[in-house]
Amino acid sequence: MLKQIKYFQSVVEENSFTKAADSHFISQSAISQQIRSLEAELGVTLLTRKNRGFELTEAGRYFYEKSLALVADFDALCQETQAIANQQAAQLSVGYLYSYEGSEIQEAIASFASQFPDVALTVKTGMHDQLYDDLRFGKIDLVINDQRRAFSTDYENLVLTDLPLYVAFAAFNPHTKEEVLAIENPLDKPLILVADSQQEETERAYYRDYIGFSGDMQFAPSATEAKMSVVANRGYLPLEFGKGASLPPTLSCRPIYKQGKPILRRMCAFWKKDNSGYYVETMAELLAKTFQQN
Repeated sequence: MLKQIKYFQSVVEENSFTKAADSHFISQSAISQQIRSLEAELGVTLLTRKNRGFELTEAGRYFYEKSLALVADFDALCQETQAIANQQAAQLSVGYLYSYEGSEIQEAIASFASQFPDVALTVKTGMHDQLYDDLRFGKIDLVINDQRRAFSTDYENLVLTDLPLYVAFAAFNPHTKEEVLAIENPLDKPLILVADSQQEETERAYYRDYIGFSGDMQFAPSATEAKMSVVANRGYLPLEFGKGASLPPTLSCRPIYKQGKPILRRMCAFWKKDNSGYYVETMAELLAKTFQQN
């Protein structure tokens, strides 16, 4: 049936039995017979034939649209199966948000690596927009990022969890005496964010307008430099805390509350639908499992 479906797709896309037949190097009568056989097997009419053409029926239009994904998935399945059988070098690249602190991602990475030791797995951290651009331009296969925009239909958008927002500060900072920090009370030192010069305003606007931080904000080019500034008591670093999160003894942290409730950040796994495959989907399943155990 799969070959018949491909013939049907070609007829629709070429809007011609003749052109579709030529593209498959068969006769027009042969492709017409294949379409009739497909209709007979389905028990529906897909095309209403006319003297010099045809029209799709409602059933035909529905079948065509749904069959595109079916054929694409089957072709991808065949390619991946052949790659595994031929032991071709498989690769998977994963990125996650620099401000995430926890063990869930590490557990998923370790589980994947143990199951697929021959897959070349690379992992990187990054800023929100950096990860988004890397995914958008095909530089990375899957990212774990916070949700800041409406879900796109071009991507698989898997919600993993909602993590509480914390701020880290020097271990000798007076805030260590408090259990929580209210965002309504301005911080006495700058909020330190990680961003390059092109992303500074985007990050500033997000933390000011969406999260609700007021006061000064400063930027560091890397998470390492940001943490060193915090160790020196020069500011506060926002972090998302997952399972098993820990900080060095030089740092402490407290959750941030807004109107008496913790601020939560929605963490998701994102990957392109046209780049979905066995390894990407397996990694996503492992991530979902580890976060659900939190």
